[in-house]
Parts: sequence; C-alpha cells; structure tokens
Amino acid sequence: MSRRELVVLGTASMVPTRTRNHNGYVLLWDDEAILFDPGEGTQRQMTFAGVSATDLTRIAVTHLHGDHSLGLAGVSQRISGDGVRHTIGVTYPASGQRWVDHLLDASAHYRRGHLALQPLTTDGVVPPVPGRPEPGFTLRAERLDHTIEAMGYRLDEPDGRSLDPALLARHGLAGPPIGELQRTGTVVAPDGRTVTLDDVGRPRPGQSFAFVMDTRLCDAVHRLADGVDLLVIESTFLDRDRDQAERWGHLTARQAATVAAQAGVRSLVLTHFSQRYPDPTEFWREAREVFDGELTVAQDLDRVRVPRRRSA
Repeated sequence: MSRRELVVLGTASMVPTRTRNHNGYVLLWDDEAILFDPGEGTQRQMTFAGVSATDLTRIAVTHLHGDHSLGLAGVSQRISGDGVRHTIGVTYPASGQRWVDHLLDASAHYRRGHLALQPLTTDGVVPPVPGRPEPGFTLRAERLDHTIEAMGYRLDEPDGRSLDPALLARHGLAGPPIGELQRTGTVVAPDGRTVTLDDVGRPRPGQSFAFVMDTRLCDAVHRLADGVDLLVIESTFLDRDRDQAERWGHLTARQAATVAAQAGVRSLVLTHFSQRYPDPTEFWREAREVFDGELTVAQDLDRVRVPRRRSA
C-alpha cells in the first residue's frame, strides 16, 4: 500500500519558540521522500518523527533564509554519517549557490553522501535525480515574490487507469495475463477476444501537492495551488498585520486560506507562524472564515495524509 503523507518537522518562521522548531517538512510519496526547507534543528526533528536520512530521495529548498536552510548543514552531514548509498537531489534557487556551498562545507566531516546539486535558474520542471528510477510524478518550481529569490514547488501525478476486478472476471482474466495487460495494454482472453485496458479499467485521477513558502500574493501562488489535493502554505501573519506581511514578503492566514478556497484546494495546511502570536486558534478562526475544506493549523510533528483520490 502506498504511503502519501506530509510529516511536519517544524512550523516557526524566523524565530523558533519553545514549541515550534524552524521549518522542515517531509513529503512521503510512495517510494519518494522529499525534505522541504530544512531549517535549524531539522535532523533532530527527523529523529523525533521517525524519518531517517536513508529515507530521503530529494531536498528541495525554497530560498536561502536561515529558517529554511540552516539545517542543510546537519542533514547533509547526517547523510554522510549514515552512509546513505543512493544519490539525493538538492534543488534551490541558483542565486543562493554561495550559501548552499557554505552550508555543505560548514564544518569538518568525512564526506560519504552522494548529493546531486540542481540549482534552478528558470521556472519549470525540476530535473530528475541522477541514477534514480522515474518517480511517477512531475515536480516543477515557480518563482514567488519574497525579499530574496524564492521558489514554490508543485508535484503532479498523471491521470491513469485502475483495473476493475468485476470487469477482469467478466473477461476471464486472472494471474499472469493481468500483468501482461498492464505492461502492453492488450491481452488475449481465454475465449480468444482481445481485451484492452479500456475494457477492464476505469479512470484514476492523479493526485497533486503544492508547497508555497515565503511570498507575497502573486500569480505563481495561484498557479501552484490550483486544484491541488494538499497545499502547504505559509501564513506568517494574521490579517490585522497585513501591512507587515506585505513589507516583509509574507502572507496572512486569511490570504492563504482565500487562495486555497479560490483554487479548489481539498486539504490546506497553514504553517510558518510568527512568534508574536501565542494562540494558534486565531489562525484557525481566520482561515475558517473563507475556507471550508480540510484545514490543519500545523504543529511540530503533525502527520497529514494526502486526501483520498478524487473519484473519476
């Protein structure tokens, strides 16, 4: 059975608190585990969450502010220390190259990890990780509107078809012929008729995920969020402080929830909270005024499942 869920490692913005670590999020998607924005303390939070360095297949950094990247030093050394054998892709805005270099060489360690650096210079599809099998989805990045260059990410699984047991039985198909049908698209049934996937399958809509961190409202936010099953989005400020959000390149909870409502998002995860707000229920109330889907005001070590697949 596939695993598709978000593991929340940290939910603070610039200043961590007693209850909120710096940012960190792991998306578990079948055989892939993407670590988004490893802030300070990420490898310790991974231990608490039961996520190992060996699980990781990609690290995706939105931008090089410390609360989104300081943990890259520790995580990369953990990858080396644990002797991870497979290559892990590391994506980030190319303008942040010097800080990535500093973080990966922050202290003396014995380098055994295999990291494939993939700096992003344009919007579009993120290159695959060298040496890894195709993940069964497309990951793309788009520039956001922050105080430094920042990228948002979106994962899309293509639509497919699932086999209907009743239709398979009606055509007398069982065992190895089903595998042949899945590989080639056609198979000869016991009665001599040629059966195609369309004859015994039903549409299976693909699933999607978006990750939007530090940004003002911009067209890219709406494109990334459009129709996704699960949206993780920053809501640093409450709407009463919208002027501060605009000044520092952030969103309010109301803005983030409005984006989700307009985009038809099924499950919304708010995170990246300013330390000035001690009561998380304020974010809940503000978001609920405009968004009526599944809502999570994230806490450290939460686990949020990707919603069940849409019906065809």
